Amino acid sequence: MQTFNCQCGNTLFFDSNFCVNCKRDTVTCPHCANVTPVEETPSGALQCGNTACGALLRRCSNDLQYDACNRALDANDVNALCSYCRLNSVVPDLSRNENVTLWRKLEAAKHRVLWVVERLGFPVSGNNALQPNLTFEFKSDENGKVSTGHADGCITISLREADSVEREKTRVEFQEPKRTLVGHFRHELGHYYWDLLVRDFRVEESRHLFGDERNPTYADSQKRYYQQGPAKNWQQSYVSGYASMHPWEDFAETFQAYLDMATILSTTEHFGLVTTSYENFDSMLAAYSRVGIIANELNRDMGLLDLVPQIFNDSVVEKLRFIHQLPVKTEKVTPALTQN
Repeated sequence: MQTFNCQCGNTLFFDSNFCVNCKRDTVTCPHCANVTPVEETPSGALQCGNTACGALLRRCSNDLQYDACNRALDANDVNALCSYCRLNSVVPDLSRNENVTLWRKLEAAKHRVLWVVERLGFPVSGNNALQPNLTFEFKSDENGKVSTGHADGCITISLREADSVEREKTRVEFQEPKRTLVGHFRHELGHYYWDLLVRDFRVEESRHLFGDERNPTYADSQKRYYQQGPAKNWQQSYVSGYASMHPWEDFAETFQAYLDMATILSTTEHFGLVTTSYENFDSMLAAYSRVGIIANELNRDMGLLDLVPQIFNDSVVEKLRFIHQLPVKTEKVTPALTQN
């Protein structure tokens, strides 16, 4: 993730809602995509502090009421919520303070992942322009245990996952190398983009790489996985043991790994640590290999889990390459994104 500059010269971050140096309020401008300081105009609108933009804006309702968003809207927008917050169809009971605290963490992760997804050229829309339409449900366990998952464009995330203690318990129970909120969003978006970009357009190519999703069925594959565990020698063909359960999970796990790679490369390139071409997949892969070694050693120096635990065998590399090409090969369903 890149950083931004305040008018005072201080560094602003993706989730900054004020500058810690000059105390100016900041927002993410939907026009120039910068995190920028804002000044209130005589009309009551906020003006983007990016001199090349200067758009008139107003705050998202989730920012004003819950301090759960820093993404602004156009001053004339009829909606109360920003484009990312409008994707929510269900949120937990926000009259409970503990729910608000956990929900903020979900929103922070969702915003971070969606920003990168859009920059990569994957479509994000909440106005029914895409089918299936992307929506999010954030649910607590008050009326029964909630399972995280995806169905027909709707991504459900359990509020329990925002509790770092509960999430770590689950990670250990399932012997996962890492379990994070951004990881959940990246994985479930993989399911969504299979439905949106693969199912009706490139399904035969997908079956060649990931397997036939029709046989065995998902239900049969899931039952077998939880009875017998991952496929034997899964490391030779998959990015994770869970990916070996079914072609849909293989795609979602690989999609998550691709977003991990693209995000980390974007950050390291922004800070001048690597240079790569995002049009050249092999260049990205080579740069990620170098960054992964450094990042893992830094984490080990601090007694932390590896940042990049995956090993990309030849099969996984070709699956990643397929995902890398998806936004290019499906232009007819991908609306033009604002160029910033």
